[in-house]
Amino acid sequence: MRSFDLQYLISQAAGQDERYLEFLRVPSLSMGVYTLPAGGEDLQSPHNQDEVYYVVRGKAVLQVEQEQQPALPGSLLFVPAHAAHKFVNIEEELQLLVFFAPAEG
Repeated sequence: MRSFDLQYLISQAAGQDERYLEFLRVPSLSMGVYTLPAGGEDLQSPHNQDEVYYVVRGKAVLQVEQEQQPALPGSLLFVPAHAAHKFVNIEEELQLLVFFAPAEG
């Protein structure tokens, strides 16, 4: 068993130059904290894994292919493997808990 303190992970991620901090990796799942600044650009490319975002804080829009969905605190957003996606219109710094299944490759 492992236990994680989300606020501690967010503070660890804030101290890095990278936007993504992975904190768990097992064959069937990986997890990380992803932070995007207000007004920033999300440069993601499609992944080979299914992905779920939990919005911890911030305000933006998730664009998946041609569909858009608000990304607000408390939202759970699913992106299927291979789908083109990115966060746009990032109005407030976006902090996301990210789940990949299976683990990101």
